[in-house]
Amino acid sequence: MVYEELRRAARLALRRDRRGHTLQPTALIHEAYLRLFGGRPPDFQDRVHFLGMASRVMRQVLVDYARARGSQKRDGGIQVQFEQQPGSSQDPAEIVDLDAALDKLGAEDTKLVAVLEMRFFAGMTAEEIADATAESVHIVRHDLRYAQARLRQIYRR
Repeated sequence: MVYEELRRAARLALRRDRRGHTLQPTALIHEAYLRLFGGRPPDFQDRVHFLGMASRVMRQVLVDYARARGSQKRDGGIQVQFEQQPGSSQDPAEIVDLDAALDKLGAEDTKLVAVLEMRFFAGMTAEEIADATAESVHIVRHDLRYAQARLRQIYRR
């Protein structure tokens, strides 16, 4: 029942990634599925909780994959660029950098990180996020813009 929704999210997440990516959508969702359902039976409260957890797990899979490919942080510290969609670069290190930025933002506001994960790692539109979280589309779009601005601000310090 959720397989097709996860597969669509994986295709969207990988579409923005570098060309020639060796991780396929099927492999991404299979790995995410194993992490979600592998060890113990999951206890999802509702659809929003499931989508949030699936987004987070796909983020973890993509970050682990980028780290495994030998990515290393650049000399200037963490640099996250938002001229393109996060994860759209051909440099796997940017996924690692984005992960670090999200962790730092998550220490301040977990709701913003959840919205960003649904958008950039699960490939959900603002309308889909609004539907999943029972928020208005305007609030979701505001949260997405605010979260990106906060990430930029974190690294100006």
